[in-house]
Amino acid sequence: MNWRELILGLLPQAELGGPADEAELAAVERALGQPLPAGLADLLRACDGVVGRHGTDVVWSAGRIARDNAELRNSPELAALYMPFEPLLFFGDNGGGDRFAAVRIPPRPDVFVWDHETDTRAWAAAGLEDYLRRTLPASGDWYRH
Repeated sequence: MNWRELILGLLPQAELGGPADEAELAAVERALGQPLPAGLADLLRACDGVVGRHGTDVVWSAGRIARDNAELRNSPELAALYMPFEPLLFFGDNGGGDRFAAVRIPPRPDVFVWDHETDTRAWAAAGLEDYLRRTLPASGDWYRH
């Protein structure tokens, strides 16, 4: 999969980070204690972050993936408010607080969206490519039914 070509074909004005190196990806996996999904790791190798319409962080950088997931998983305050985050690996957001995640436990290719106001986790896309195809051309919260 040529991730850069796909992304720029869907949204020519998307901003793409430079490629993440293997050390950065290994650091994310160490920080989270789990491997990155293969597709996400490949995308990060092609571009370490994707910014879409209105400055939305459609795909976070490797460093932000490690930092935000660790914060969500290790915060006692968040643990008291929300269901556990360990089954999810967050990698992007909508700019308004909702976050997108790969499902890690049990492993599956789907992308889910976490609504930060209601703590609901809903299916959003059949995988990373489908997520990009849905989110990059869209304006607004395309995943709300």
